[in-house]
Amino acid sequence: MTTNAPTLWILVPFGLGILLLFIRNARTVSALGGALAVLLALAAQFIPIETALRFGELSIKIDSSISVLGRILLISPAEGSLLALIYAGSSLWFFGSLAAERSARVVPVGLMITALMVAALAVQPFLYAALFIEMAALISIPMLSSMYAAPGRGIVRFLIYQTLAMPFILLAGWLLAGVEASPGDLALAAQSASVLGLGFAFLLAIFPLYNWIPMLMEDSPPFAVGFLLWILPTVTIIFGAGFLDRYSWIRSSPQLISALQFAGLLMVTTGGLWAAFQRHLGRIMAYGAVAETGFSILALSVDSRLGIPILFLLIPARALTLALWSLALTIVKENTETLRFSSARGILRNMPFAATGLVLATLSTGAFPLLASFPPRLALWESVSRASSTSAIWMGVGIAGLLVSAIRSLAVAAMADEYASWKPRENLPQMIMLGLGAIGLFILGLFPQTAQVFLAKLPLMFEHLGR
Repeated sequence: MTTNAPTLWILVPFGLGILLLFIRNARTVSALGGALAVLLALAAQFIPIETALRFGELSIKIDSSISVLGRILLISPAEGSLLALIYAGSSLWFFGSLAAERSARVVPVGLMITALMVAALAVQPFLYAALFIEMAALISIPMLSSMYAAPGRGIVRFLIYQTLAMPFILLAGWLLAGVEASPGDLALAAQSASVLGLGFAFLLAIFPLYNWIPMLMEDSPPFAVGFLLWILPTVTIIFGAGFLDRYSWIRSSPQLISALQFAGLLMVTTGGLWAAFQRHLGRIMAYGAVAETGFSILALSVDSRLGIPILFLLIPARALTLALWSLALTIVKENTETLRFSSARGILRNMPFAATGLVLATLSTGAFPLLASFPPRLALWESVSRASSTSAIWMGVGIAGLLVSAIRSLAVAAMADEYASWKPRENLPQMIMLGLGAIGLFILGLFPQTAQVFLAKLPLMFEHLGR
């Protein structure tokens, strides 16, 4: 029996995502979506591609490619661990929707978005990836807004910026083809690099193009926004790393390294400082996600032999942190008027699990010791300091801002009336999910090697980076 990897990890989840739209039982949708994502992750990790497996008289082989409308979808054997990481991270939101009320739409739409983002990594020629990313952005709109209300400013800006990225990526792909034909044309090389940089600036919401993220956190369900802030930047950064690996003249350019370092530090510093002065719990998470993207960009700017492993180590920590953070904010929003400090005062007494999860996630983003993000942040900080002590100081400023936002969130959560009683409002599924998420943060922080099952083979997907 023969099948192919794109069918298994792209077409099947996309099709099942469509089918789950017609199931009204939210718990069934969450359980089915989460179970499917876990099965796909396990299959990607442990079933080799392009290798025949025998089970008695039955032989199974997964081919790496399929042709669709004259274009090839190719998933190489080295990308199995990446698929496992993507679907395992997505399953956190699918199972978490059991506890996030009115968030069941995240599961079917999330499955389709995940499949499209995998397709963006698999499509050949690579420039068609921009179309799949744009499709994912369009499909996400029903998850972010209600049909009974006009979309907010954050949704409109998100869609505009993601759409503006598509023509830049397509134009860059066309120009890069010309650079390959005429490698000595320096003007054409500079033009293609500039256009490519603009495309990724829109996709990754690089400063000052990230103003839609805090707006989106105010307008839309935090759980759905958290999923987008995990899947879109993660896959886009890996897609961008593929450009660096494919073109040696880009990879070896000192100007590019300086630009990546500057952009990463700018996002880490501004994200941390803006978070420190916010009075809205959702906007703090938004700027924390901005800083997370900055850390990933910084990882691409250091020596690739260290930066690529650090980049992949950042991914599971980001997934778990944002999943716990967005779930906690969803529960708080359901039980308060708004996520502003004035409405969230004293939530530690009536929502202790949500408040604890929120504070732990904020501390993890700020590289607090013993939590999930601390090991990769420490490794990245050491690598940055070797290249430039000034850059390390600015990175420290951003981290300090994130820690200040965590302390302020904790202070607001604990600021209850003296005689207020302890009356937890979370239900049992919410308590279980929040508890498991908090335990996961400590496990990844204390034992970062537990993630090596997924991460050990990931650098092999690049031919030059990480060597």
